[in-house]
Amino acid sequence: MNKLSIKEIKDRLKDVSTLDDPFVQSLRQDERKGVQTALAQLKRRLERQAASYAAFKERFKYENQLWQDGQQYIAGIDEVGRGPLAGPVVTCAVILKPDFDLVGVTDSKQLTRHEREQLYLQIVNEALEVSIAVNPCTVIDKLNIYAATQQAMIRSVNSLAHRPSHLIVDAVPLAIDIPQTTLIKGDQKSISVAAASIVAKEYRDHLMRDYDRLYPGYSFAENMGYGTKQHLQGLAKLGPCPIHRHSFSPVQQYLH
Repeated sequence: MNKLSIKEIKDRLKDVSTLDDPFVQSLRQDERKGVQTALAQLKRRLERQAASYAAFKERFKYENQLWQDGQQYIAGIDEVGRGPLAGPVVTCAVILKPDFDLVGVTDSKQLTRHEREQLYLQIVNEALEVSIAVNPCTVIDKLNIYAATQQAMIRSVNSLAHRPSHLIVDAVPLAIDIPQTTLIKGDQKSISVAAASIVAKEYRDHLMRDYDRLYPGYSFAENMGYGTKQHLQGLAKLGPCPIHRHSFSPVQQYLH
């Protein structure tokens, strides 16, 4: 019987999920360097997958404990857009099901744009419910960014069809009559909060790309309203546009 080529072996190893697989065992006696390299690559891939799954389970510990305590609907809440000079603050509330298994869900800032886009679609499809709330720059200027964020978070919770029995909130305590767990860097510690951060960021990024077409010259599609060099140059040249936050420095100095 002819030996499989290195390419054929690599192709078959793509579908292997354990080092105990009989095919893997059969390759251990193959002395070809390419085969042994492929086995070493498989081992590293499976180790990375195991580490990712363990981290995923760790980030699900708050939800799992609450489900074990009898809480049925647990909402993770996060925001995106507190720091920019322009654009809205966007908040999201997500209720996941206990069998949710998107291992890649983590803090949205740690993901590439492509990864976020794919996970956004999967989260919206697989979550029990997703709710988004937006507060524009006018509300931010009227209330202040912290209060505007809280208000939008509460609105995203109140818009859910399923009334949560518990909230997991990233950093911002909410004045709402629902028990809540507030976590610093919650998007790194809770899958529900991480899912909310991904949805909120994707939603806001799409808004800012639309605003870039409406208000060219500030590079909103690249900076998402944050105070980058290109944004500040546009602000100095053109002055504020309708989505700039008048209460934020240095926008204030360009108001007439």
